[in-house]
Amino acid sequence: MRVRSAALATAAGAALLLLAAPAPAPAAPAAPDDASLVAESVTVDPIGRIAADGSVTLSGTYRCTGGTGPVFVSSSVSQSDPSVRYGIGGTHAVCDGLEHRWVNTGTPDSVVLEPGAAHVEATLMELRPMGIVPLPSFHARQVRDVTLTAS
Repeated sequence: MRVRSAALATAAGAALLLLAAPAPAPAAPAAPDDASLVAESVTVDPIGRIAADGSVTLSGTYRCTGGTGPVFVSSSVSQSDPSVRYGIGGTHAVCDGLEHRWVNTGTPDSVVLEPGAAHVEATLMELRPMGIVPLPSFHARQVRDVTLTAS
């Protein structure tokens, strides 16, 4: 009888503790695996331009939500060999959560690109301060087939 009374007292005490505990807060809606990627993006326009001097102009849009270091939109293009890419400029990005246009112009070294099909990659990248050397942190990336036109 003594064991039964002790068990009953323990169960009653546990029930009182549960009743006295505050109700759990309602669950927050589930966030995506990486919520920052939802608000950050970079796009590439379907048409790029090649000038008579060989310079290439690529463009698109970007959106980013801030960072601790400078943020840039970089772009590269490949044409005949997809494993060889040529950097085409870089644009400083304003990370205020709004959509902005980017335009990069550059002349690839030691190659002449031709009007026609090309493969472009645009990257939204931040240089985050890490000790004495800033390290790259990638916010968004898009790879797209485009048409280069003579301008």
